[in-house]
Amino acid sequence: MDFSLTEEQRMIQAAAREFAQNEIAPVAARFDESGEFPADTVRAAGELGFMGVEVPEAYGGSGLDPVSYALIIAEISAADAAHGTIVSVNNSLYGVPLLKFGTEEQKQRWLAPVASGEVTGAYALTEPQSGSDARAMRSRAVLSDDGTYYTINARKSWITSGPVARFVILFAQTVSAGGEPAGISAFVVDADEPGFNRGKHEPKLGIRASATCEIELVDYHCPVENRIGDEGAGFRIAMTVLDAGRVGIAAQSLGIAQAAYEAALEYSRERKAFGEPIGGFQTIQNKIADMRTRIEASRLLVLQAAWAKGEAERSGGRNTLNASMAKLFASETCMWVTHQAVQIHGGMGYSKELPVERYFRDAKITEIYEGTSEIQRMVIGRLETGLR
Repeated sequence: MDFSLTEEQRMIQAAAREFAQNEIAPVAARFDESGEFPADTVRAAGELGFMGVEVPEAYGGSGLDPVSYALIIAEISAADAAHGTIVSVNNSLYGVPLLKFGTEEQKQRWLAPVASGEVTGAYALTEPQSGSDARAMRSRAVLSDDGTYYTINARKSWITSGPVARFVILFAQTVSAGGEPAGISAFVVDADEPGFNRGKHEPKLGIRASATCEIELVDYHCPVENRIGDEGAGFRIAMTVLDAGRVGIAAQSLGIAQAAYEAALEYSRERKAFGEPIGGFQTIQNKIADMRTRIEASRLLVLQAAWAKGEAERSGGRNTLNASMAKLFASETCMWVTHQAVQIHGGMGYSKELPVERYFRDAKITEIYEGTSEIQRMVIGRLETGLR
């Protein structure tokens, strides 16, 4: 059994690491403190092809495989999880629905400029009263009498890149021209059009440079040709997209955990107590051993999920189980490892002078967004038992 990366994948990983450590890491703390969107480094990531990793070159992307995508997300997130979030949303939550379900015209019009990094995309599923239960959304898209456009009234929350996105993939309950419910549908909405409003920025615990806000659409006229897929197919599209997104969040978790581990390992070799490096104490060595083991287990799950994503794309199937297992284990490992890293650093782990407190704050969101740990366990359990 061969677990090694290809030569191309190793080169891509090295390129992502060089960019992340040279361009992102030096500014990460500043953007975390200010909460400002890191437009320059995001633009640079787009120039390197990181904003549309799996998107074919014909649509402005790099045309790489899912394993390469996971490697890129992990390296960027090791430097700064906020940048990892921006890149992940652009690739998975925005790119996948258009790539898998969009028409040729939609891909050229709305995928290419985002995949190339020219503008930023966002994904709007969550609402104030609808998080894990996506079917309970209250947003409405009513088809006009002549069947040419939808009038959308929607309020969406926790929209990553919402404050800066030009295009947003939005989900709403569709109502036919006759007033009959037609199920959830997916739409591309242009933030520059009348009726699109950006709400308050969310003051977050972590990933603070990843701009997040509410968005509200008031009597927004959305042409029928902006609908992705069939009317009523939105829920299936949303769940398919989350399968892909969870691989990205698992990779992000891996990157954060790896960075925290390396910081703790270096500190344990340098910090002395009672006349010797603390890394020589059995308690610290036990922590290091458990951190390394859990990270390596996460790495295997992430790479397996990424590989399985590629296989599912070729067969036309889903990658739900592998994606959920990787996301669940890697995110909880990330939270645990960053906690241990802070503990190993002691008082310095609580100080903003070192990055471990940022890793700790950033880690928490990986257990929440794109499906909480509780939701992942429910998904895995249902798939394994075949029971609701």
